[in-house]
Amino acid sequence: MWCLLIVNGTIEERGQWASKTEFLLAVAGNVVGLGNVWRFPYLCYKNGGGAFLVPYMVFVVTCGVPLFLLETSMGQYTQEGAITVWRKLCPLAEGIGYGGQVVLLYSCITYPVILTWALFYLIFSFSYELPWASCTNYWNTGISNTPYNSPYTNSTSASTEFWDRQRALSISGGIEEVGSIRWELVLCALVVWVACYFCIWKGVRSTGKVVYVTATFPYLMLLILLIRGLTLPGAMNGVVYYLYPEPSHLLDPQVWMEAGAQIFFSYSIGVGSLTVLGSYNPYYNNCYRDCLWLCLLNSCTSVVAGFAVFSVLGFMAEMQNTPIDQVAESGPGLAFVAYPQAIAMMPLPQLWAVCFFIMIILLGLDTQFVALEVVMTSVIDLFPKVLRKAGRRELLLLLFCFVCFCSQLVMVTEGGMFVFQLFDYYACNGACILCLCVFEAFALGWIFGAERMYDIIEDMTGVRPNWFFKQCWRYLTPLVSLVSFIYSMVDYQPLTFNRWYVYPTWAYTLGWLMALSSMILVPGVTLIKLATVPGTLPQVKGRFCRVFYTTCTQHKSQSKPVCNMP
Repeated sequence: MWCLLIVNGTIEERGQWASKTEFLLAVAGNVVGLGNVWRFPYLCYKNGGGAFLVPYMVFVVTCGVPLFLLETSMGQYTQEGAITVWRKLCPLAEGIGYGGQVVLLYSCITYPVILTWALFYLIFSFSYELPWASCTNYWNTGISNTPYNSPYTNSTSASTEFWDRQRALSISGGIEEVGSIRWELVLCALVVWVACYFCIWKGVRSTGKVVYVTATFPYLMLLILLIRGLTLPGAMNGVVYYLYPEPSHLLDPQVWMEAGAQIFFSYSIGVGSLTVLGSYNPYYNNCYRDCLWLCLLNSCTSVVAGFAVFSVLGFMAEMQNTPIDQVAESGPGLAFVAYPQAIAMMPLPQLWAVCFFIMIILLGLDTQFVALEVVMTSVIDLFPKVLRKAGRRELLLLLFCFVCFCSQLVMVTEGGMFVFQLFDYYACNGACILCLCVFEAFALGWIFGAERMYDIIEDMTGVRPNWFFKQCWRYLTPLVSLVSFIYSMVDYQPLTFNRWYVYPTWAYTLGWLMALSSMILVPGVTLIKLATVPGTLPQVKGRFCRVFYTTCTQHKSQSKPVCNMP
C-alpha cells in the first residue's frame, strides 16, 4: 500500500516504512533518549527510590500508554502529518498540531547542543590521558583536584574545570555575558547537523535504514557499561541507594509531578512525533500491539539505565570515601562531570569513555533526526503540491537545518549554557507539553469520540482495545493531565542555574513568551476558524466536527480503503 499524490501529471510517493522493523526501531530511537539515562535514575533516587515507581506507573497507565496509542493510531488511520491529521479528525483542534511543531522547533535548536558537547568529549576520549583526569593541563587553575580526591572541598574537581570553568564551556557569569563563540564547539555542531541532514534527506527511505544502527547500538553500549559497572567495587551500594524504597515520599505532591513530567517527556507525547511515525505504517498494521511493547521497552530501559549509572556512582563514592548523594547528579552534570570523573578512575578509562559518549551521541542523534523528520513531514503535508516536487524536500530540509544551526550558535558561546537552560526549561518541556496533552485528550476523547477511536483501531488491527483505554481517553487522561498542568502553574519555580545564579527579569519574560508561543496556538486557531466560517455557532460546530468513517474494502497490501464522508 502506498499513499499517492498526483503532481503535474506525475505520481509522487509519500513513502512508507519498508518493514515493521523500521517503524519499531524509529519509534524506539525517538522515545528512548537521554532522559532515560540521565534524568530517570536521578529522579528515582531523589524521590524515594523504589517508591518512586508507584507514581511513575500511575502516570504510565493513565497518560503515557493511552496517549501513545492514541497518537500512533491517529497517524496510521489518516496517513497525515502532525498538523493535517487534525483536519481529518477534529479541525477545530488543529492548533494542537501547530503548537506541537513549535515545541519541536525549539527542541531542534536546543537538542543538538547536547550532541555537540558529547562529540567534543568523544574526541578528547582518544587522548593518551583523559584531560579531565588530571590537574596538569594548561586550563587548570591550580586549585583543582584529581578524581581520586573528594571534589567537595574548597577545591574544584578536574572534571568540573574541564566542563564549565575553563575548557569545554568556559562559562561566563550569566546570560547577560554572552562572551565569545567557542569555535571548537561550532565545528562539532556542524558535524552533528551534517549527520542529521543525511540521516533523513530522503525521508523514510533513509531514516528507516539509519535507525538499524542508531536505535540498536546504544543498547550494546548500555549493556557493556552495565556489566562493567556492576563488577566495580562499591557498585551494590550505588544500586541499593538507587532503589531503596522510602514510602514517605509518596505523600509529597512534587514527587508525583516529577513522575508525570518524566512520562510526558520520555514518551514523546503531545508534539506529534508518534503521529508522523505512525502515518508511514500500512493501514492494517497492528499498532495496538506495537505501542504496548514500545512503552514497555521505554520504561524498562529507564530502569536498567539506572543500574548502569548508579553502579558507577557507587564506585566513585567508595573511591572518594564520600556519600553517594554528593556525587549523584542529573542532566548535563551527570553526563559531562560525574560520569566522566568516575570513568577516569577505572582501568582503561579511554575505552569506557568512548563507549559512554558514543552511547550518548546515538541516543540523542536518532531523537534529533526523528524530530527533524516530523517537522519536515508536517510542513510538506501542509503544502503537498508545492513541496513534493523532486528535489524540493532536500532544499527545504537544508534551509531548515541551516536556520537551526545559526540559531544554535548563541548556545555555543561562553554564556551559551544559560541560554540552553532557558530554552530547555520553558520552551521544550513542562507546561507546554502538559497543555497540549490536555487539549489533545479532550478533543479526541469527547469531540471526536473515544468510541469512534475504538472502532478505528479495531478496523485497522482486528483487535478491540481493552475497555480501560476508553475510560482513560474520556476521563482519566484529561483529568490527570489537567491537574498536572494546574499544579505546575501553581507550584511554578523560576529557573536558576546551579542553585547560585538567578536569571534577570527579561530572561524569565522571554522564557514564558516561548512557552506561550506554543500553548496559545490551540485556542487561537480555534477562535480564528470560528470567526472566519459563516453560519451560526451550532452550524459551524457541526461542520467542523464531521467525522470520517473508513470502509474497509480492499486488501491490506493494496491502497488505503476509501474514506466515505457521512
